[in-house]
Amino acid sequence: MIDILLKNPLLLLFLVSAIGYALGRLTIGGSSLGVAAVLFVGLAFGALHPDLKLPDLIYQFGLVVFVYTIGLSSGQQFFRSLGRKGLRDNLLVLGLLTGATGLTVCLGWLLRLTPAQTAGVFTGSLTNTAALAGVLDYLKTSVPEALRDQLLAEPVVGFSITYPMGVIGMILVISLLRWFWHIDLRHEAQDGHSPAAGALGAQRLLTRTVAVTRPDVAGTTVRALLSNHPWDITFGRVRQGGRLALATGQTQLNLGDLITVIGPHDALQAMTSHLGEPSDQHLDADRSEFDFRRIFVSNPAIAGRCVRDLRLHEQFGAFITRVRRGDSEFVAHGDSILELGDRVRVIARPAQMEAVSRFFGDSYRALSEIDMLTFPLGLALGLVIGMIPLPLPGGMVITLGFAGGPLVVALILGALERTGPLVWNLPYSANLTLRQLGLILFLAGVGTRSGYAFMTTFQQGGGLIIFAAGLLITVSVALAMLVIGYRLLKIPMSLLLGMLAGLQTQPALLGFALEQTDNDLPNVGYAAVYPAALIFKIVCAQLILALMG
Repeated sequence: MIDILLKNPLLLLFLVSAIGYALGRLTIGGSSLGVAAVLFVGLAFGALHPDLKLPDLIYQFGLVVFVYTIGLSSGQQFFRSLGRKGLRDNLLVLGLLTGATGLTVCLGWLLRLTPAQTAGVFTGSLTNTAALAGVLDYLKTSVPEALRDQLLAEPVVGFSITYPMGVIGMILVISLLRWFWHIDLRHEAQDGHSPAAGALGAQRLLTRTVAVTRPDVAGTTVRALLSNHPWDITFGRVRQGGRLALATGQTQLNLGDLITVIGPHDALQAMTSHLGEPSDQHLDADRSEFDFRRIFVSNPAIAGRCVRDLRLHEQFGAFITRVRRGDSEFVAHGDSILELGDRVRVIARPAQMEAVSRFFGDSYRALSEIDMLTFPLGLALGLVIGMIPLPLPGGMVITLGFAGGPLVVALILGALERTGPLVWNLPYSANLTLRQLGLILFLAGVGTRSGYAFMTTFQQGGGLIIFAAGLLITVSVALAMLVIGYRLLKIPMSLLLGMLAGLQTQPALLGFALEQTDNDLPNVGYAAVYPAALIFKIVCAQLILALMG
């Protein structure tokens, strides 16, 4: 069987992926490994033979596709988070990495590890191959040629022993603390009081008809109401003097008017109290004059544009009330940006509904296609950026590599949405499919390539000591991140898990977080801290060599 797999790497890939995916769906104690189980199955297969590993191209391709799709979907949220909270989150990550560097140096001295081994332990326990590459480059230029081969092997040994537990240890800490703190991640994402959840539209939207009975509201326009009150709501139909119309910004409310309000429960309650009282009439149920329909956004000319710029009311007498993106739904405002794959809920007269559908595209088939101009162009740009040398103080030079370059470019392109006729973002369903495929390829490749080295180096003298040191670093960082972030800074756990994956610069951990939370909040946290964590770990790994040398 091993001989067959050695001759057929594609068979090895599909076996590791299928078995890992099946095991990942098993639930034990209410938790499952999810797609991260592919990594562990890869380790098991790789341990069988030194040559039983997938080609580099598979792991690299999977990594590039995974981080690029993550960046595209998180670009807008990433740049919105660069305010006070974004600074706080990155300072938290950098502070923990500084502490991990100090802990690693202390353990290296205590356990009498060489500087090269210690640096390898740091890069493996924090699962950063870019930092390992930086260590190897540093050693190549700073040690005598006679000792170069021996010293270059030492960080690789430390990395190989500690890397698997850098993933497993994090997963164990997350699972234990989630059980100990009784955290319901899915409920947390739906909590209307969570700012992060609200930003992603995780709240359930409701529709209510309200009667205007407050005298102080009479004469107020809809635009003034929305401007003066920061409630996440919008208006739909309005009945004034027996006439039914759509509520525009110029609509002036009068006593006795009936108006439909759309938004999450708490916002509806606040707006109802401000306007008057709930009505037992349901204007949204009357489809004689105005109908509603959910329509797919598949027209590339629409993607990346604000709802306000579409001028739907002027063209069709239509109005968007809600946008559904994946499993999340949010209120449509004038500055809401539409993406390919969105489903918009449109109110219009029945005679105009077909024209509105053609305007948006409404083609499910088109949403399954990938723009083979912008997708590979963005990936190529990311790879080029990843190769650019970046000088640092002290004469060190780093690169963002296969992971950092595509991620940075994707964050920018995802925030831009489009450049002229070029639409950078992918349809939501296509993005998810490519993201999962990329992650599985990455996990299978890394697992098979690390399995044999892990088993053999662990059996060598000193392997247990290196293993224990790496596990202590991994667990300490995970505990500190979760306790400080969740208990002290009150960061939602779904967002915090993404930040932990970003600190660890570990796609496998992000995949686990996404499986556990069943929402996109981990992506936001991951993208927000990943670039700073990647660069800082490269610097810290080489700093360990300098401090211990």
